Amino acid sequence: MAKAKKGAADADDNADTDGAPAAKKSKLPSKKVMIMALAGLLVVGGGAGGYFMFGRSSHEEPKKEVAKPATFVDLPDVLVNLSSTGSDRTQYLKVKIVLELPDPLLVAQIQPLMPRVMDAFQTYLRELRPTDLDGSAGLYRLKEELTRRVNVAVAPNKITAVLFKEIVVQ
Repeated sequence: MAKAKKGAADADDNADTDGAPAAKKSKLPSKKVMIMALAGLLVVGGGAGGYFMFGRSSHEEPKKEVAKPATFVDLPDVLVNLSSTGSDRTQYLKVKIVLELPDPLLVAQIQPLMPRVMDAFQTYLRELRPTDLDGSAGLYRLKEELTRRVNVAVAPNKITAVLFKEIVVQ
């Protein structure tokens, strides 16, 4: 009987004012609520990611920059003898060069400076050895060096590239 009185007393302590037993209140939300919240976030995040990856590109076209056509300036042929390393036979280099300019207005500004450009070419090319021109790496270095020297000669203007039309080593 003591046990029955004790059980009744516990039930009375846990009972609300309406007589129903009180449930334990946890400070953490239930597992079902957490799973539903995570699923909702996953759906919203997936939708936003899909919109940014696929939706925007089909609705909005990116702005395309119109590329200006390049302007090309032919230079006179350059014929120089290469630096010899004790060989009896003199070797010559003949080069046809074209300058690539980013703006057609630069042609008028660069034309008065052509003697300076040709002098830079002559002095540099005469110092080359035939082995300096071997392979594509040698021609790439030659192109880069000539571009650098032209940009120094025509400063503050700037060219885009030096292009070779013809290279002959004889």
